[in-house]
Formats: sequence, C-alpha cells, structure tokens
Amino acid sequence: MQTYTLHTHTVGFDGRDSVQAMVNRARDLGFKEIGISNHLIVNPIIRNTKMYPYAVKGGYSNIYSSSFEEALLRFEPHYHEILTLREQNPDMRILRGMEVDFFQDEKWLEGFYKTIQILKPDYIIGSAHFVEYNGTLLNAHDWKNADIETQDKLLEQYWINIASAAASGLFTWMAHLDLPKKVYLGLEDKWAEHESRAVEAIAKSNTAIEINTSGYKPYCYEPYPSMRILEMVKKNKVPVLISDDAHETKNIGRHFDEAEILVQQMRLKRLHKEK
Repeated sequence: MQTYTLHTHTVGFDGRDSVQAMVNRARDLGFKEIGISNHLIVNPIIRNTKMYPYAVKGGYSNIYSSSFEEALLRFEPHYHEILTLREQNPDMRILRGMEVDFFQDEKWLEGFYKTIQILKPDYIIGSAHFVEYNGTLLNAHDWKNADIETQDKLLEQYWINIASAAASGLFTWMAHLDLPKKVYLGLEDKWAEHESRAVEAIAKSNTAIEINTSGYKPYCYEPYPSMRILEMVKKNKVPVLISDDAHETKNIGRHFDEAEILVQQMRLKRLHKEK
C-alpha cells in the first residue's frame, strides 16, 4: 500500500491540527513521508464572496488572500516551520506543498510565478474551488443554490478551468476532479464530454491526478473522481496517486486500503515519485 500522504492541511489555514501532530500520526500509521499542502487561493475580490464571512467565523480565512504579497506573509513562516520540523524529524520525509486555485488571468499567472520562485515548493496541487461569474466568485455551495440554467453554465466553466489549469503545466497533479459532486452536481452523463476534454488536457501536459478518498461518504461512497472519469484516466494513461485530503490527524490514510484495491483492480498507472 502507498506509504506516503501528500494532500494535507494544518492549523493556521483550514486544518485542525499542527504540522507536528500530522507528522506524528503519519509515522504511527507506518508512512515514510508526508507533505503539507495548505491552500493558496489568491484573487483580488476573494473577500467579496459569500463564503468569506463564514471563513472568518470559522477561523480559516488565512487560506484566502487578495494579493500574492499577502499570501507570502502567510506561507513564508509556514514553510520555515516545516523546514525546522524536517530537521527535528530525520526519520520522516516532510515536504512543502501547496494546493492552488488556478485563475485564467495574466496578472494572476505573473504573480504566481514570482511567488513560487520565492517559496520553492516541493510540489504544487492544482484545484478549482471557485468559478468567476458576473463579476464575482462562486464556490460549489453557491452553485448548488443557483437555478438549473446557471448551474449548467457554472459547471461548464468549472471543467474549462480544470482543463486550462492542467494545460498550464504548473501542477504536479490535479485535485478532486469532480468536486461539484460534493453538492450533488455534475453527476449526469451529459458532463462526460467536458470531463473527457479535461482528462485529455491533463494527459497532454503530463500531469497526474489524485484519487481523493475524502469522497468516500455515506451518500456517495466513491472517491473523487468518479468511475466514469477513472475510465477516461485509464484510457489516457494518466498517472494517479492516492490522497486523503486530511484536515486533521484522524483523516490521514482514511480509506487508503479501498483506494489501493481500486487502483490495482483497474490497473491504473502510478505516479512515479522520486524517493
């Protein structure tokens, strides 16, 4: 079974436990490696979104920044902490990652390039939690409350964003591809064509995808992405890795055994990872 976990979140962002606590839990599970990949979501209008007051109330507003300069102020001490813990825990390989929301904007790209040149992350996860629509940013929960016509427009843009993010070549792998299914959206077969184009863009850019086990929930007991998408992933020979998307210690390694069986049964290509 996979002996590392690289999609994790910690306190100070939107996680519940410290980096050291996450390292300790990974060690207890027999993992040899852990990566900390807190959110880097930068957009000048992020504080105008409907969810921002809830983020402030919930104590996780640090995952949202209106500028890359602001994001650096949060990530530089965070990365320094990880480097310190790396020295203090020589038996574990501790990596500095980030989960980045991709925005199709030249100014955003310029700021992002400068930021990663300063931070030098070990890997970068691509994601899309927001869609720009009518001058604002909407996340999946906003999409759920929209009318059907608007939902379709938002979902179409979501898949365009995923394909564009992959085509950028910026990311080591793409996270939770069919994220909208968390609010029961995008399940119909009519979205297969959009999914296929995104998977093809991922394959063409030599990007991987994750099998995200946070999707194993009672109402939809399968990972992200769906079996429909995984068949496309297999066909296009896109490499995969298993991710728990852990926001607290108890989430580390969750459902890895089931995901491992799925990878083996489907004979999916593994992400080649340098040890």
